[in-house]
Amino acid sequence: MTRLIESLDEIATQYDYLFCDLWGCLHNGKAPYPAAVAALQRFRAGGGQVILMTNAPRPAQFVEAQLGRMGVPRDAWDLIVSSGDAAQDAMFAGAVGHKVWAIAPEKDDGFFTDIPGEWKDGPAIERVPLDQAEGIVVTGPFDELTDHPEDYRPQFLLAKTKGLKLLCANPDIVVDLGDRRIYCAGALAELYSAMGGESLYFGKPHPPIYDLARRKMNLRADARILAVGDGIGTDILGAAAEGIDALFVTGGLAADEFGPDVEHPEPAKLDHWLEIEGRNPEYAIGRLR
Repeated sequence: MTRLIESLDEIATQYDYLFCDLWGCLHNGKAPYPAAVAALQRFRAGGGQVILMTNAPRPAQFVEAQLGRMGVPRDAWDLIVSSGDAAQDAMFAGAVGHKVWAIAPEKDDGFFTDIPGEWKDGPAIERVPLDQAEGIVVTGPFDELTDHPEDYRPQFLLAKTKGLKLLCANPDIVVDLGDRRIYCAGALAELYSAMGGESLYFGKPHPPIYDLARRKMNLRADARILAVGDGIGTDILGAAAEGIDALFVTGGLAADEFGPDVEHPEPAKLDHWLEIEGRNPEYAIGRLR
């Protein structure tokens, strides 16, 4: 049975590391949640380390810059690991070829142009039209405020007939930008797979992002880790697959399921919803605090 808690402090001493999600937990895409920032700062002050683990399709340095613009203080975390880091490594390794049709908004240009040091001398990635491509790379819709996955069906039909693989830099289906819900790269990859194409994933809930975090932090196999997230099919599913305890933040993507008070989910509704979802995280909390 999932234990509903009021504060991270109730369980903090049981863990040495947090794998903490960003969107829906630490911020809403526009501004940070002050109580969540304070919770992470207290965890670190108590000797713990915070790894911000995000399905953002941008490498960590771009995520850090975005957090700075939002006003998230630097003492709230130790390391950032993104789906963009893991997916970018696979792209430069040639997972879908080196001539790619890129579905990406302008803000994600750094995914293609900021070459990691280990790939400086490797084959270049060339962004080409679909009819010249060896594969597809998706960081997000061209226009995340207006595009729908179905808009890409004609191009995906051609890509599937060519046998192209799709590299998905962000497995999330949707996120909430302030009070607006928008589609992510995962929604496009989901459609491509449903059409019979092959999609490759590197963020949560898939192993590469967890492996990358462990390597960067040099974590032992017995490290005491708590995953924090609002994505039942990403954060919570991924934690279960990795054998990591999880704290489900109910006030994120699924907030409408648990009653009118976002800060205090109704236990009966939470238990029923988790049973339907087939997930059993160790803990749940309304908002990270």
